[in-house]
Amino acid sequence: LSPREIQWLVDELCLTPLSRTVPLYAAWMVYDWDTAETGGRPIGMCRENIGWNLFADYFPLKLVKTADLSPGGTTSRGSHPHGVLSIGPCATFLTESTGFSKLFPGMTANVLTLNGQFWFPLRREFGFAIGGAESSRASLKLSLRNPGKGRAIGIVFGGLNESLMASPGRHDLKLLNRRGFCRFALQFGADLVPLYHFGENELFDQAVGIDEQNVKNMQARIRNLIGFCPPLPLGRSLLNLPWGGIFPYRKPVTSVMGAPIRVDRVDNPTDLEVDPPHQKYCDALVELFEKHKSLYNVPEDQHIN
Repeated sequence: LSPREIQWLVDELCLTPLSRTVPLYAAWMVYDWDTAETGGRPIGMCRENIGWNLFADYFPLKLVKTADLSPGGTTSRGSHPHGVLSIGPCATFLTESTGFSKLFPGMTANVLTLNGQFWFPLRREFGFAIGGAESSRASLKLSLRNPGKGRAIGIVFGGLNESLMASPGRHDLKLLNRRGFCRFALQFGADLVPLYHFGENELFDQAVGIDEQNVKNMQARIRNLIGFCPPLPLGRSLLNLPWGGIFPYRKPVTSVMGAPIRVDRVDNPTDLEVDPPHQKYCDALVELFEKHKSLYNVPEDQHIN
């Protein structure tokens, strides 16, 4: 930056009427830091409004229930696949655009997501208002220990590793070595519920450049350095121009919620005790996918990997 540009930046940040609110907001963020572990501060009007309905109509998005859930219990709901931007999971658990509370009356939903989502000023307040919370051991323990009446905790188990695997026509999941969710379900007696978002991986292509392997190596290095690496999405342009853009394709996403898997409480589960519910969950997810894929334009020869 040139001296003139630096001076302009200082003037904009420090010499405007709103500049005095910066230290006040910084103090608020420090005071309010632990809210990310407590399920946020969901506000009804932020979760349910015409903006979210228009958002759902764009694709469109839809939620399908295959079994009833007890409104008095607590469920840990896996969400697959992550996709590039997790549009299906966010619409299902953080908004009413797909009618979650109407399909499951008496239940309150929230999503555990990347901790860094709550490091940014103002954005964190929006995340809290729609029911977001950080994906950490402390957050999950608190949610399961103090569930209230009818708590549905949504977790995208594959995380950012799975987002880098998202590709149209593929159903690759990062699940076999993700077992912590079963351990927590056993410790707190929370039912496991599989959920698959048909069409999530069709919303974006991923930029791979001339050498796909070099791009993947670069993303791996970034992930190892800072803990995560955002994908490089390619979609349509705002005006649907032929060279594309960063907006998701207009393709339907249908989120199919499976039946709950009952988990008996075990205070200190061993690895051997974690294996059975993990296998049951994987089997139920595959069964859910195979049973419904023909209804949502998935070819018969495509399977969960």
